[in-house]
Amino acid sequence: MAIAAAALAGAWFFQLVIELVPCPLCLEQRYAYYFAVPFAAILAFAAARGAPRPVLLAGLAILVLAALANAALGTYHAGVEWKFWQGPTDCSGPVGNLGSAGDLLSRLDTVKVVRCDEVQWRFLGLSLAGYNVLVSLLMAAIAALGFVRTAKA
Repeated sequence: MAIAAAALAGAWFFQLVIELVPCPLCLEQRYAYYFAVPFAAILAFAAARGAPRPVLLAGLAILVLAALANAALGTYHAGVEWKFWQGPTDCSGPVGNLGSAGDLLSRLDTVKVVRCDEVQWRFLGLSLAGYNVLVSLLMAAIAALGFVRTAKA
């Protein structure tokens, strides 16, 4: 729960303070964190209240799967950024139909398209999508460790 909350805080920091506007894939990668924070809190509360082991195991398994799915999405996004494969057409690849010249000029003043295949920020060679992969794998490992320990108890 704490790692997911910290990841969300970091994402919002980059968006609101550093003013890096997230692309559609960036926003989708937040879904797992939005799920994990309250779900992990409920699971921790249930564990503290002596919930049955099968309930705790199911909850931990769900957290593992959510984190692994998010790591897969982050890997896909990082691959799009590195041009290993094409991303979604709504935020990467060539620009399609722009409409008439008059419409184009008016739309350019009001719309800012954030591309999924262009990195806005890197640190130590990794983009935020790459760091999302690492954070998600860490969350999956912690939940899996909790699963193993709960199963043995």
